Amino acid sequence: MEKIYQHWLEITEPYPDLHQELLDISGDKAQIEDRFYRELAFGTAGMRGILGAGTNRMNEITLARAAAAVSKYLLTQSDLPSIAISYDTRHKSREFARISASVYASYGIRVHLFENIMPTPILSYAVRRLKCTGGAMVTASHNPKQYNGYKIYGDDGCQIGAEVAEEIENNMRSHSVDGAVTQQDFDRAVRQGMISFVPDTLYEDYMAEILKYSLSDGQIDFKIVFTPLNGTGNLPVRDILNRIGAKNIMVVPEQERPDPDFTTCPYPNPESADALDLAIALANKENADLVIATDPDADRVGIAVRHGGSMRLISGNELGVLLCSYILSRKKTLGTLPKTPVIIKTVVTTTMPEVIIKDYGGYCIDTFTGFKHIGEKVGQLESQGKLSDLILAFEESYGYLPGGYIRDKDAVATSMLIAEMADYYAEKGQNLVEVLKQLYRRYGHYVSITRAYDFNGKQGAAKMKSIVADFRKNPPAEICGQKVIEVKDYLQGIEGMESADVLSYKTEELKAILRPSGTEPKLKIYVHIHGPDEDDCSRQAEAAFECMESRME
Repeated sequence: MEKIYQHWLEITEPYPDLHQELLDISGDKAQIEDRFYRELAFGTAGMRGILGAGTNRMNEITLARAAAAVSKYLLTQSDLPSIAISYDTRHKSREFARISASVYASYGIRVHLFENIMPTPILSYAVRRLKCTGGAMVTASHNPKQYNGYKIYGDDGCQIGAEVAEEIENNMRSHSVDGAVTQQDFDRAVRQGMISFVPDTLYEDYMAEILKYSLSDGQIDFKIVFTPLNGTGNLPVRDILNRIGAKNIMVVPEQERPDPDFTTCPYPNPESADALDLAIALANKENADLVIATDPDADRVGIAVRHGGSMRLISGNELGVLLCSYILSRKKTLGTLPKTPVIIKTVVTTTMPEVIIKDYGGYCIDTFTGFKHIGEKVGQLESQGKLSDLILAFEESYGYLPGGYIRDKDAVATSMLIAEMADYYAEKGQNLVEVLKQLYRRYGHYVSITRAYDFNGKQGAAKMKSIVADFRKNPPAEICGQKVIEVKDYLQGIEGMESADVLSYKTEELKAILRPSGTEPKLKIYVHIHGPDEDDCSRQAEAAFECMESRME
């Protein structure tokens, strides 16, 4: 460990901040071990980690090595490979984007680089629109300010699958940590045409594509508060809302501009109630009807709606249910509903859309957590000539896609549909909470709760691994007094799906799912219950969590 630490003292000299970090921890064995006990893993969600010096950190050196590994893969896919690159508002995102562009150029790979910050969904669109061999997004999504990451996309605009991730990971491992990564001079590569900036016309094409999914038939008059949480969604979300006639938009001033420190929302995740505090305060002050919040790379979106004089948060599952019902009913009214509509969702998402879409003659496709799996299913629909059947693809973690124009979740397009949906029901004298209650009265109550448990550091990772192994080896015979009647271990690749580290336990009345996060040091538990009484379902869910948590102590 000391040897590699000393080597990094040498190779970080061109990067004063990294070099000083290492000098500051001289002699601190615990700090040195934490930074160097492993290399950041490269998985299907790319690479994500805390910013700083070390092999277990996101920095200029680990980023360059990742770009070199991706370059080697791209060269096996095309004689003239190309890649689109975008980045968000985080610390070093712009620098990382340019460093990776320089690495790709040195390998003879043509780079299409966004000159300014741009959301993840537009990057996915650019890969397909520019016919690139791949794509790269510099982002840590909704993680705190200490993080950054690097997501890689295939030529279909979908995040890479397990086999490709493994190949890239092997490329990284074959390149010694001691070895330097060749980088073309950025300005020279631009002059030579190896790096070019994405034209503004692509953004316009993307907006035009989104508008095809608009279901609005008039101006949207009610007040909307929007917050991009200091991320990339500020301009595109406001733009699309303006284009559909939503003129009364108020943006949270403290969260409007890029802020890599996320000063007013340390955890910039629309899943977190705290992230919406300022937006809800502004909505109460201005008596606004709807709050829309997008995460830093604008692929996730969360909302709050006015109900009973106060703002009520809508969960990711609830919003998915509302969007499914709204799009299906509106398309039926407009005469544009396909004969056999399709919804795609993940196995940890509420099952309520399954019963809703049956009423419209359609069906639901389940897949694993992570939008790359959803993107693959969208691609399969396209290959079958059924892409126009897709109504909505979504996951409970606030990610939604209304069509097949990209292969990732899109908070820009979803914000448009949310505003239209809220306006549509408002004209009927209803808010979204009332609509949701109507759906529950029709289909029964569906309670879905997710909890995440942190396992930070080397010891935390080992403990999380041990907990999952114990659940896998010794599945619970009952959950809060209810006999487990079905156990599914998705690591075995059951139900025609590729394998994934997910465990599912089902009783007569509930389902509990255990899943280690693929991007964070977290273990997630999902509990789903369907029944006639909401309060009883909630009590059962709490009891189920207590049973599962008792196994984790």
